Amino acid sequence: MRAASKGAAEGAIRAPRNLVPLAAALPLLALIVLLLLVIVRLPWAGDLGIHAATIERLRADPLDPGNPLVDADTPSPYYSPWTLLLGCLARVTGLGTFVVLRVAALVGLALLVTGVRNFVRTFSTRPGAVPLALLCLLLLWGPGLFSWSGFLGLNSLALTVSYPSTFALGLSFHFWALLRKALPGAGVRAFLGLGVLWAVILLSHQFTGVVASFGASAMVLGARPWPSRQVWGRLACGAALGIAVLALWPYYSFFGLFGAGGLEDIHRSLYRGLLPHFGLALLGVAALVCRWRRDRRDPLVLFFALGAVLFAAGGLSGHYSWGRVLPAALIPAQVAAALEVFERGAVRRAAAALLGAALLLGAWTQAGTLGYVAPRGALPGPVAAKYRAPWPGYDWLAPEVRHGDVVMAKTFPSRQIPAYGPYTVAPGYPDFFLPDQPERLAAVRTYFAPDTRRETRLAVLHRYGVRWIIAYPTDHGLPPDDPALRKTSVGPRGQVLYEVVG
Repeated sequence: MRAASKGAAEGAIRAPRNLVPLAAALPLLALIVLLLLVIVRLPWAGDLGIHAATIERLRADPLDPGNPLVDADTPSPYYSPWTLLLGCLARVTGLGTFVVLRVAALVGLALLVTGVRNFVRTFSTRPGAVPLALLCLLLLWGPGLFSWSGFLGLNSLALTVSYPSTFALGLSFHFWALLRKALPGAGVRAFLGLGVLWAVILLSHQFTGVVASFGASAMVLGARPWPSRQVWGRLACGAALGIAVLALWPYYSFFGLFGAGGLEDIHRSLYRGLLPHFGLALLGVAALVCRWRRDRRDPLVLFFALGAVLFAAGGLSGHYSWGRVLPAALIPAQVAAALEVFERGAVRRAAAALLGAALLLGAWTQAGTLGYVAPRGALPGPVAAKYRAPWPGYDWLAPEVRHGDVVMAKTFPSRQIPAYGPYTVAPGYPDFFLPDQPERLAAVRTYFAPDTRRETRLAVLHRYGVRWIIAYPTDHGLPPDDPALRKTSVGPRGQVLYEVVG
């Protein structure tokens, strides 16, 4: 009887631990299904236009695509190994650009899930560690909604899953896992391959490349045993090959980006609302403190420290674009929060309870993501209130506007129109390699200014070979009855497409 009672008691103790894998796997499966359904819908927001435009230009001419947004022969950092592959896929198969973006989203999501799995398994082989880490990466953010490319919150990922940033992040997790496995003494070929992989990440999404570099540094500095001289030599060979790939990439000058400016105002918002946006990740910071007490060279702790220091330096110095390194602090904290649940003792049980509550709050914050796969009217009222409608597209231009035509439009439409093949007068996004960007932006302002003379407006249109104008009725510019214009169609929200005939 005592033996039986003892066995039953041990089973009762083991049961909660055995429930962790199932409790994490089922919600994760639901979220992955949700993301797959999102890929089918491919909601439009943010930078989708520039990535679609990049594929359009590479489809037309993979060797000399020119500027993706305006009619100019300039390089672009959007022409990466990944987008080149997607452009060639579009050219060879004849698939539409948005179909190719869905393929990119599927590949990016697969790389992300498998990359997290491989990375987490270098720290823990517990069955529930991987699904719980993925849940933390998706949900452990804050009580306020936050979306930005390169950040892995569920709502953010739903909008950016087709972006190169998701592809680069997925590769980064694989990169860190492979590096940890190689450090004990892999051959030089392994490190050369890692060098090429590092370069591909940097070329595909530069900000994520910085995160990947910080992660790699932490994996090396936290390696046990400490790398031998031979391993350091092989690391140097891999880094040298990676730098060579970066220097030889023909589509843009990677190192020319170091002198680029004009990004600080865009990224200032990364330093606002830190607790609402990222407050739940403080559980991960607490987990990192526990890991640091056990191991002063814990790779996740070092990874966090590198990211946090540069993020803080950016805020203090006014270099707000450095805020894009924040995933280098968030990712190790979120992974550490998941791993700490599997430590022994009462701390483990308390950590599991707190983490479960935080994940539920994070899920509720991002519940509006359901609106990307279900009609708003079908959602419960509180969930529907969290839903943010995607942008309407410009596919209604297709019957009139041809590939390569130039369109005069303000900034917001200019972020979408090139996705369908046309150019705009000024780019909708900052372009470091476009020498006449200030003149183009000034030309658009001049055309739409209320006090600009007709002759000046016509001169702007002729200077840039404008064939079409997109404008709201309240926009200024040539009046609708001007003899130089012909009204052709009306789109969503009252936007009007005019053909320039004079």
